[in-house]
Amino acid sequence: MDAREQKGLEIAARARIEKRGETWLVPSQSSKGTYRVTMDDTGPRCTCPDFELRGVRCKHGYAVEIVMQRETVTETSPDGSSQATVTETAAVRVTYPQNWPAYNQAQTQEKALFCGLLRDLAVSVPEPEQRRGRPRIPIADAIFCGGFKVYSTVSSRRFMTDLREAHTAGLVSKPWHFNSVLNCIDDETLTPVLNDLVTASAASLRSVESTFAVDSTGFGVQQYYRPFTAKYGGQELESRDWLKLDAIVGTKTNVIAAASVTDRNANDSPQFAPLMQVASQNFDIQTVAADRAYGSRVNVAMAAHLGASPYIALRSNARGVNTRSPGRSLDSTAWRWLWHMYNLRRDDFLAKYHARSNVESTFSAMKRVFDDTLRSKGRVARTNELRLKAIAFNIVCVIHSMFELGVETPTFACTQMAEPAHKLNH
Repeated sequence: MDAREQKGLEIAARARIEKRGETWLVPSQSSKGTYRVTMDDTGPRCTCPDFELRGVRCKHGYAVEIVMQRETVTETSPDGSSQATVTETAAVRVTYPQNWPAYNQAQTQEKALFCGLLRDLAVSVPEPEQRRGRPRIPIADAIFCGGFKVYSTVSSRRFMTDLREAHTAGLVSKPWHFNSVLNCIDDETLTPVLNDLVTASAASLRSVESTFAVDSTGFGVQQYYRPFTAKYGGQELESRDWLKLDAIVGTKTNVIAAASVTDRNANDSPQFAPLMQVASQNFDIQTVAADRAYGSRVNVAMAAHLGASPYIALRSNARGVNTRSPGRSLDSTAWRWLWHMYNLRRDDFLAKYHARSNVESTFSAMKRVFDDTLRSKGRVARTNELRLKAIAFNIVCVIHSMFELGVETPTFACTQMAEPAHKLNH
């Protein structure tokens, strides 16, 4: 029994599956919508992305088959009366192995190790020279305060107790005011530094990561927007605004090798090449997986140029030969290889493409631990807070890898020179 059949058993046992005419409505496990399953001579056909990609039975198809196979059995009681009973298929709980001793050690020591590693990462940023003006908060203190505040997941005022303890431990030079901590997060001059620190915080796992996945996810903010739509009678609908985090993630440790923050309407595909270029500076990328949103010739060529095998799902209108450039260049060769893998060797393709599922696990873990909503209200503060979430998540991944994979204590190095911060006066 494979994983999809097991999930089908769980859906059939717990979810409400309705039949409307010849169509079965199966609720989604990851969203509020439903998928439509129809039966034909070849088996169940579903509208979910998994069936669209693989073309074979998905978990929703399994669930419908299980519901259809439920039989009503008539049993005769000892006194001669009859009663009807319906046999139900019980759900199978899927479990995964876990090194619990190492996991327990990592969890119980995480906060202390996090503070030490965050401080080491912060002091790796060169301190800019100040020639005039009021004394400024040291860059190391600004990065530490911002990262530790995001890690704590509490408000800036409640965070003051943690900051005073950090000052007592010698991790910061002064227990700064909570407004100063917010100014650190809202400083635009720290944005390029935080971008570099996302990569620097993950670099220590280069020895255990060679397979990566690219995807994006959204983090809600405190503001709302009102899009005008003609679909619902030409009225305005109020929706929570959100920012998008594009990331390339190691599939073994879930560490974020590189990340970028964009607006909610930004396209995913143009983010692929910059993420690959940044991640390749610290990691030996041998395989990269991505969904069809990144399935362009430019992205495939970039992956091949960096020596990685691209397992990127293709759109239905993708062609194996580029009529504009039919030559045997590296770009066209990589595209033809991917097109043949995707269309003619689908099982081999899916065996590698399945690594893309780990990026979903990364985003899910990141949102569960550090919340899926940004507390900051300003544009710069929101983007910096999201980058700090990625840095904090990377340090947590490093800590767990130290216990579970035997990774040595990292030595961080930042290549970005910080500019004099105009919001860090005190």
